[in-house]
Parts: sequence; C-alpha cells; structure tokens
Amino acid sequence: MKKEIHPKYYNNAKAECSCGATFTFGSTREKTKVEVCSACHPFYTGKKKILDTMGRVERFKQKMAKKKS
Repeated sequence: MKKEIHPKYYNNAKAECSCGATFTFGSTREKTKVEVCSACHPFYTGKKKILDTMGRVERFKQKMAKKKS
C-alpha cells in the first residue's frame, strides 16, 4: 500500500445524536452528528407504530389466505 494517501483513522470517534445521546466508534471523522440513534429510534425503543391508511396489511392477509386454500 502507498504511504500517506489514506485518511487518519480515529478509534474513539464520537457521535452525537439530536436527542442528546453520545457514543464512540471507529471512523475517519473525529466527530459526527446524527439525527436518529438506537436510543431514540422507534424500532429500538418499542414505540413503533404501523400506519396502514390503505388497508394494505388486510389485503395482503386476504390474498395469502386465498392462496393457502
């Protein structure tokens, strides 16, 4: 590998979420800002809501029930 062409790697790079949570990881950037992290994402917090405005889930279930019979 050629020398002095690779970016500097930070083993303890810090990420800051918009909710205020911070965590460390390895990156080529020393500081990173993110909008959503595992502390505030609805999937990880258990506050996930399924919005089914068109009845897609019911139509899918009906279609699968027809195929089974």
